[in-house]
This record gives sequence, structure tokens and C-alpha cells, in this order.
Amino acid sequence: MSQSLQFITPSRAPYFTLPKFPRRSCTRFPVINLPNTKRSITITPSLSSFLHATSSRSLPSGNSQTGAAGVVSALSVGATGIEVDAVTEAELKENGFRSTRRTKLICTIGPATCGFEQLEALAVGGMNVARINMCHGSREWHQTVIERVRRLNDEKGFAVAIMMDTEGSEIHMGDLGGAASAKTEDGEIWTFSVRAFGTPRPERTINVNYDGFAEDVKVGDELLVDGGMVRFEVTEKIGPDVKCRCTDPGLLLPQANLTLWRNGSLVSERNAMLPTISSKDWLDIDFGIAEGVDFIAISFVKSAEVINHLKSYIAARACGSEIAVIAKMESVDSLKNLEEIIQASDGAMVARGDLGAQIPLEQVPSAQQKIVQLCRQLNKPVIVASQLLESMIEYPTPTRAEVADVSEAVRQRADALMLSGESAMGQYPEKALAVLRSVSVRIEKWWREEKCHEAMELPDVGTLFADSISEEICNSAAKIGKSAFGSVSLSH
Repeated sequence: MSQSLQFITPSRAPYFTLPKFPRRSCTRFPVINLPNTKRSITITPSLSSFLHATSSRSLPSGNSQTGAAGVVSALSVGATGIEVDAVTEAELKENGFRSTRRTKLICTIGPATCGFEQLEALAVGGMNVARINMCHGSREWHQTVIERVRRLNDEKGFAVAIMMDTEGSEIHMGDLGGAASAKTEDGEIWTFSVRAFGTPRPERTINVNYDGFAEDVKVGDELLVDGGMVRFEVTEKIGPDVKCRCTDPGLLLPQANLTLWRNGSLVSERNAMLPTISSKDWLDIDFGIAEGVDFIAISFVKSAEVINHLKSYIAARACGSEIAVIAKMESVDSLKNLEEIIQASDGAMVARGDLGAQIPLEQVPSAQQKIVQLCRQLNKPVIVASQLLESMIEYPTPTRAEVADVSEAVRQRADALMLSGESAMGQYPEKALAVLRSVSVRIEKWWREEKCHEAMELPDVGTLFADSISEEICNSAAKIGKSAFGSVSLSH
């Protein structure tokens, strides 16, 4: 993962604080981003000694880790430099170690951001991970995006990782006959069919990828598109065709997910026989392994067995590979087997869009908090995704409710936040990223300030009497350190 950037703080301590040192004469350390690229930042001698002293025992980190965790772990006794990417260097110069952003930012790459200049703008704006969604675009298109991200890292000194998101084998719409989108109106009749249509396609007709679709639905069922962004009511069945009346109009997008509700409950039996990883997904996974992506996100994970199988497959296909497997929590089955799935995976994603189509909307916030808290307890990174700044697809300013939603995710200490349509096809991708970045930094600062006044809650881990004595000594030392240094900040 030489060009990747881990989006977690591995120690699980969300924020690392340093004591305040008096200003003195300064020593300049080179900051090495690439073999042929060197920059320097100013560090006081006291801070240099402190970092050297703590490097061997604090915050283990992967390559190019940003924030204080990455800075500390990059140092070793006798080292002459700190290895950071270009964005982290700028943040260190501007804010100092204490205020460097911990929450990582993931951007879905699409038509609005696939150019080299657009990717560079996102990297400058704080993008840590570029996500490619295999639901859209060809493998050739995704390969071009990967090449551009790698070129950006090599030439510009960034450390942007690449995440490949599989399509999954849940029921999806087709490609809308090549159209980028289709708008629905209230009361319109649309046809959902498993038939293959020629060109031109009949008006208001949509392909469905599940052959048993017409057999499973019943007249009166409610069909939700893309997590409820558009809703239809089934009015008639004619062979392989299902006629539906639009009840909640909106925008249809290619490959959107379809869910079926009957009498107020999700109809899930139709998906029971579908594999979590489809034949197309396996081809996409082979593509991701060949391209050396850093993360593979698996959609609609139902059990830990799927994760273990994929990990074994990756290990066999790419010996020594560091590709991490991210389990997407977006189905009822995921919630039923939550702990075992998280334990087996390298991280989790709270995909609230599809999850909100499978459970009542009012349960989504509690499900998000449960997933995030469980990931924290199990020492696994967690991403909060879907509709964080949905309004910014069309508007340059988010709603205040969206800002509050982002703030809550940071307050829950999610490791990363992800933009989907906002960065893939939105009109203001850079502004959306700037909102995530500024809100994350502000809430992290607020959290640190509030934490200084909280009592320390340290769990009991010792079982023997001798262990309990050692534990109490360590707890006392931690409390003394908090009392001495908790209310001061690092000058820079």
C-alpha cells in the first residue's frame, strides 16, 4: 500500500495531544513525500525530543498516515525526517500537530471529477480516498481514473488511496438505454421488465436484472428506487412486464437499487437465493486486484463467511497483497450478523441509502450509532456514507440539517465520511468536500475542548490482584498526564 493512505487512527484513541513547549531556537527537518521531492517544516527542539521519545510506543500507523498518529509513527530514533503527504504538510504548518484533521474524507469519482485537474483539486481540498463505483462506467474508464490518481500521487506528492466498490447482487435497474438519468412525474405509468429491449427502447420502460422479478411482485406492492428517492405502486402484471404508477416522483439513475415493500414490510425472500458476490463482482474484483487498489468494498454483505471467502481469494490471487476488505452495512441481513461481519472484515461502511430502504427511516440513526460504536469497540475503522450533503448535488450551500448530520457522524468518532453523488455528478464537488473538511475540523476541536473537562473512564482489564495493582498505577499516571497537559495546546 505504498501509495495509499490509511483513513483510520489505528490506536483507536481519537485524538493525540501534546504538551505545550516554549518557543526556542528551531531545527528544520526535511519532510520527504517522494524520493525526489523534499520539503521542510519547523519543529522546536523540545518537540523533536518528545516525538522521538514517543515514536516507539505511541500510535502505530501504516504508510502515509495523516494527523499526529502518522507524524509520530513516521519518526524513529535517529530519524532525520517526517514523511507526510502534501495536504498534511499544509495542515501541520497552518494548525500544528494538535489540530490536524483526524476524520478522513472519501470522494466518489464520476463524470464531474474524473479529469486530472478535478482530481488534483479534490486532493488539495483534503480527499484521502478516491472511490470508484463499479455500478457505473466501464472497467476501461475506471482504469483511467486509477492511473490518474497514481500519477497525482507520484507527481504532486499526495497520498490518495483507491477504494473499489462492487455492485452487489441485489436487484438493480438497467442503464436507462444510455441516458444519464430519467425524470418521473406523479401518476406516470412506467414498465419494469426482465426482457431485453432493442434500440430504441420503449418510452418509460426500465430493465430489471432479476429474472424472477415479475413472479415475486404483487399488485399493490410498493417499489422503492434508490432507497426511496422515487416510489412506485404496482398496478398490473403482464407476463414479464410489471406496470407501476409513480407515487413519489424524482430522478431515476442507471443501476439504481430496487426494493419491494408489501403491507408496510420489506419483501426479502426474493433475494435469499442471490449470492452476495455476483459473477460480475468477481470479474470486478479480479480487475481491482490487478490494478492494486487499496480497498475493496463489498455490497450487501450477509455473513462473515463471504468476507472470509473473499480474503482467501485475494490472498491466493495476489500473494502478499495489502488490499483491505470493507463490509457495507446496507441490508437487514447485515444488521442480524453485525458483530461477526465486522470482526471478519478490515472495516465497515454504514451505507445509509440502501439501509434506509430496508428498515424504517426512523431506525437509521440508531443503526448508524450502533454500527459505529461496535466498530470502535472491535478496533475496526468505520465509514459513514450516503446523502451526507445531498442538496449540494444541485446547490452550492448545504442545508443546516445536513451540516448537523455530518457533525453527528464526526461526534460519534466515525473514521471517515464519504461523498457519493455530491462528488461523482454534482455541480459543486469541491465545495461539498470543503464543507466536510471544515465541519470535521471544527467538531474535532470542539470535542477536544469538551473532553478536557470530562472525567476519565478507564475500563478494568486486570483479573489477578497483581495485575490490578499495575493497572491502578497506569491509570494514575494517565490521569496525572491528563491533568498536566489536557488543557494546553501545542504552539506552532
